[in-house]
Amino acid sequence: MNEFLDTSVLVATFYGEHEHHEPSLALFLRQQKPNGYTAAHCLVEVYSVLTRMPGKNRASPDEALLFLSDVRERLTLVALDENEYITVLKHAAVIGVSGGGVYDSIIERCAAKVKADWIYTWNVKHFMRLAAGLAARVKTP
Repeated sequence: MNEFLDTSVLVATFYGEHEHHEPSLALFLRQQKPNGYTAAHCLVEVYSVLTRMPGKNRASPDEALLFLSDVRERLTLVALDENEYITVLKHAAVIGVSGGGVYDSIIERCAAKVKADWIYTWNVKHFMRLAAGLAARVKTP
């Protein structure tokens, strides 16, 4: 069974005080590369979030890189090629996605690319509007 973890799950995995830490960490720890996936783009999003959190919650760049190393050990990274990016952008335009929502479109396309059985996110509504065909596979950890 292919499981795909998005940025929101990975961020919650890192922060022990995050309200979704426990279920996110449990999901993350059971992942193994042959069947666990995330978008290569999620690495950039996770780094950005971890290193810009306010106050004591902010990770240093080195701490963020250490966590991303753990992500790379457990999950297979999925990237898009240039044609897939254009397809994502065209689809986003057709369904009216704008701004940062396009990043969820990239993540959704990566999950579809590996035929994910489950897409784990704490932003279920974001994914439901992107791909009706994947809606039944989107859930929280």
